[in-house]
Amino acid sequence: MEEVQTGHREALAEKVERLKRERGAVVLAHYYVPAETQRLADYVGDSFYLARLAKTLDASIIVLCGVSFMAESVKLLNPARRVLMPETAADCPMAHMVRQEDVDRVRAEVADLAVVAYVNTTAEVKRWADVCVTSSNAIKVVRELPEKNILFIPDMNLGRYVAEQVPEKHVILNRGYCPTHNKIGLAQVEALELAHPDALILAHPECTREVLDEADFIGSTKQIIERIATGEEREFIVLTVVGVADQIERRSEGQGKRIYFPEPAPVCPNMAMVTPEKLLSCLENMAGEVALPAEPQRAVKPLERMLELAGR
Repeated sequence: MEEVQTGHREALAEKVERLKRERGAVVLAHYYVPAETQRLADYVGDSFYLARLAKTLDASIIVLCGVSFMAESVKLLNPARRVLMPETAADCPMAHMVRQEDVDRVRAEVADLAVVAYVNTTAEVKRWADVCVTSSNAIKVVRELPEKNILFIPDMNLGRYVAEQVPEKHVILNRGYCPTHNKIGLAQVEALELAHPDALILAHPECTREVLDEADFIGSTKQIIERIATGEEREFIVLTVVGVADQIERRSEGQGKRIYFPEPAPVCPNMAMVTPEKLLSCLENMAGEVALPAEPQRAVKPLERMLELAGR
């Protein structure tokens, strides 16, 4: 049975590589999609890396293995190119967890304000913002802004963490969250600490405050991977989506490091939908094309400002 599965994977990979060449396509994948899908991609990274990379590619077709807000961002930054999604139903619940009336109310009530939108938002929400951020650059971008007051949308956990790191700003929070990270509980973390007392604890800032309080290191997905790959420690407790495990193993190969995730393992159900079979079907049928959102210039402006401020 294992030989049959291996043969299927190899045949699928060969078809994907052939179709990429024939279509002139490049495949981008987020760390949270299944490991088998990541291995078929030309580039794997977090949302900031993929957003920045998308502007530099000369491929006529970009296939985004991730969720809808990521594909929208790539299309906004590359309006003349075809952008495809292997699974168009893959969405991010947090991307919708903010209301325009709340943003409008704060803008009307608070002077010297910048609306900062986590990149994990729809194109519509980005149109309400002054600048976008990712978990890897949020602190830097917020610190660079000239405004004293910041409305951070939609993730209250990341927003609270940013506020603590940039105390010179007054950060107003919105009650959005990532369901997968929000489910990682203190009891799960404590159980891992008891089982592995020498392990370094690394957490994504989308986790709750009580979980972040237990962490030795807080960072974006990419920063967590880098910390493990370059660290001298041998055991690590990782508090983020289990999809990062493949890249951690690749970057740490031969180092004898051990990685532990909470139980049950944190899985993003939307990212999990982006399977190798769906990637192949997408390339075969040129399906899942992403349309340019309404008022694209208003939505792309916060993304471009993010790239400008984060690059300083």
